[in-house]
Amino acid sequence: MNNAVYHFKEPQNEELLTYMPGSAERNMLEKELERQSSQQIEIPLIIGGKEIRTGNTWKVVMPHDHGHVLATYHLATDKAVKLAVTAAQKAKEGWMTLSWIERASIMYKAADLISKKYRFLLNAATMLGQGKNAFQTEIDAACEVVDYLRFNS
Repeated sequence: MNNAVYHFKEPQNEELLTYMPGSAERNMLEKELERQSSQQIEIPLIIGGKEIRTGNTWKVVMPHDHGHVLATYHLATDKAVKLAVTAAQKAKEGWMTLSWIERASIMYKAADLISKKYRFLLNAATMLGQGKNAFQTEIDAACEVVDYLRFNS
């Protein structure tokens, strides 16, 4: 039993970046957009921490340029779905045995990583994959996810 006293700050809404011309965040986002749009990745299924490639694939294309393929992803088979259900049930048991403090700490760490280290990666992927502009994706992808993780912890 953990007898420590923990204090989590009351969460605040994630600050919106403006992406004004010439700003550091706009430059970083533009670099990430260029990086992601210049490559085509393969997306395997991730089940129980393992990559699974079924060979049955579809393409991810830009909604505003259907000829531009961003990625190829693997479709789940019946076997893969059963493996995923089993893995999820096993993960649930492990998650439930963690104290609320450990679970909240994991959620806060994920929010911090998205807010800082992975913000531009997430926003660029959302812009390219869903056709959103920088302002829309800043609200819908980065800020909403960060707020969800922090407030629900």
